[in-house]
Amino acid sequence: MSEPRLRPVRRALISVSDKAGLIPFAQALARHNVTLISTGGTAKALTDAGIAVEDVASVTKFPELLDGRLKTLHPAIHGGILAKRDERTHMDAVAKHGIAPIDLVAVNLYPFAATVARGAPFDECVENIDIGGPSLIRAAAKNHADVVVVTDAADYQTIIRELDAHKGATTLTLRRNLAQRAFARTAAYDAEIAWWLAREAGDEFPEALILAAARKQTLRYGENPHQHAAFYVGGAARKGVATARQLQGKELSYNNLNDTDAAFELAAEFAEPAVVIVKHGNPCGVAVGNNLRAAWEKALATDPTSAFGGIVAVNRPLDASTAEAIGQLFMEVVIAPAVEDAALAALKKKNALRVLAAGGMPDAAEAGITLKSVAGGYLLQTRDGGRVSENQLKTVTKRAPSRQEIADLVFAFRVCKHVKSNAIVFAKGGATVGVGAGQMSRVDSVRVATQKGGGAIKGSVIASDAFFPFADGLETAIAAGATAAIQPGGSVRDAEVIAAADKAGIAMVFTGMRHFRH
Repeated sequence: MSEPRLRPVRRALISVSDKAGLIPFAQALARHNVTLISTGGTAKALTDAGIAVEDVASVTKFPELLDGRLKTLHPAIHGGILAKRDERTHMDAVAKHGIAPIDLVAVNLYPFAATVARGAPFDECVENIDIGGPSLIRAAAKNHADVVVVTDAADYQTIIRELDAHKGATTLTLRRNLAQRAFARTAAYDAEIAWWLAREAGDEFPEALILAAARKQTLRYGENPHQHAAFYVGGAARKGVATARQLQGKELSYNNLNDTDAAFELAAEFAEPAVVIVKHGNPCGVAVGNNLRAAWEKALATDPTSAFGGIVAVNRPLDASTAEAIGQLFMEVVIAPAVEDAALAALKKKNALRVLAAGGMPDAAEAGITLKSVAGGYLLQTRDGGRVSENQLKTVTKRAPSRQEIADLVFAFRVCKHVKSNAIVFAKGGATVGVGAGQMSRVDSVRVATQKGGGAIKGSVIASDAFFPFADGLETAIAAGATAAIQPGGSVRDAEVIAAADKAGIAMVFTGMRHFRH
């Protein structure tokens, strides 16, 4: 088998804002007799470490200008990177102009995203838009047939091993792999800038959608074993599955991630200690209580059959008592903002159970964008951060709801927002007692929920994510024992539905806000 297009590394340009791993990497290059070229702070760090380095200005014969904005954008640099080593005319041209080839480019970019994230002023964010860095990276990546490009300190050791294995040379396989990663890095960097400028201009949906995300893990398979899948993390660091540390358990699956996200987002809706149990994307038990253990028992009571093999989310640090109770049932995942040591110890025997610490709770009312793919395109919308409070409720029946009914109505409607439409939720005492999800007709969702809830429906309240198109859905709930209802209103048959409520003597309130979830 022929040698995989080895290229020696004789000269390297290093210019990094993040200097993690810089010195050992530079020392390894020096060990292979590589001449180092550098700029500004990087050059100083290398010199301070006793590593010989040539300043870029001595190569270009031109000083840095414009407060450092202009340093490496020069033929003496880019000619050395872009020249094809096997192309005689290229090599003659650089030789004629006294340009020496550059065989390795190590650059990481100005910390633009971090600058924005800490709330820096507009002008400071602009100054952290790197120009020379992306140009160097793209030039080296384009000429990867001859040049190594590295944009991540995590790759330093890989390059060092390759240089050691091939007497100071690299293979085309490595160079091509690093080139792909380099172009992905500059694309993501540009995407961050484009989104930021759009937000600053008040453009919620810019003309061009540019997505940038980093692969966190390749998954065993997708929704089904014949589908391939991976998990990517991008955008703002919203607390949840993307920020979570897995403390124990088997590898997370595609369905685990999807369901865990749904559970944690719902848990974030409540200020009180809350427990959410999700199965196949829908909550099958939700409750608030004085503590997590009490909330767990109430949530589980909703539908213990469906809870088996489900996902648990809590909105407080997971404590030992709650962990012990959860551990008595087979569950797939537990996610919490944090996990106490005693709680983790209580779950150790459940070594397959995935335990995640998210590092905090997401803000349920936070603005943001959600994305869904369709054939040939994407659908974007703002996150459903709508929340109905008690003072927004409009009583439309002769009887007004009691204080307890109001509390349960608000609770049930908040849960309804996270149930697949057509969504129906019965609740009592700060806990769900019946959930009907994803039916093609609203009355069927009511029937599913009443079947699930059984006798517990008596004395409960009912929430509907959208208006009742006919009175039959409400009448079915009333027959099962519901005493109050909450719905958006807005149907042409609202009067008919209100009349059914008045006839039965139940209270009903309108919210004016719909919560479809498809």
